[in-house]
Amino acid sequence: MGLDPDMRCTAFVGTRFLATGTLVEAALAARAAQDAGDDGLIFIFNEATGRAVDVDLRGPVEAVRGRLAPVFPADLTPAPARPGRPKLGVVAREVTLLPRHWEWLNSQPGGASVALRKLVDAARHANEGADRVRQAQEAAYRFMSTMAGDRTGFEEAARALFAGDRLGLEAHSQDWPTDVRVHALRLAEPAFGAS
Repeated sequence: MGLDPDMRCTAFVGTRFLATGTLVEAALAARAAQDAGDDGLIFIFNEATGRAVDVDLRGPVEAVRGRLAPVFPADLTPAPARPGRPKLGVVAREVTLLPRHWEWLNSQPGGASVALRKLVDAARHANEGADRVRQAQEAAYRFMSTMAGDRTGFEEAARALFAGDRLGLEAHSQDWPTDVRVHALRLAEPAFGAS
């Protein structure tokens, strides 16, 4: 399935909050709601991205749990050593740059790879706060679009979210179902920083 069973997720049935926990915990809460006769639509959201996660809830609970279990290779013996730098976790990818960029990179101590890693680390560090805000806005927006995209005040709430206006988001989501509103505000919280 390719899903991480330990990723943080939140489950809803219709607009009612069920549980937040690992994917397995959220899926089992959704399954329990189905077993209890709740026939509302089931939604499971990745907490980090706000994206809906597609989980097959059919069959016995053990089957649901089994489909979400991590897959381990049958043979756990270590693979033979290969050339390269496996301890660093280096991944080779193609980078397209202009000749002047390659010249500058190659003239740096350690060469192009070391210089690129340093540049990327510096950019990550410099943009850490802005990245956290953007990721929170995007996660909250994805969740809001799915759960409240047709609700009164959605467009205004989305504008307020991306403007960093917490009070505006709270005001424009006032008429939404309580659980949806509370979860959207929780996902959006990092977007507002220390305000």
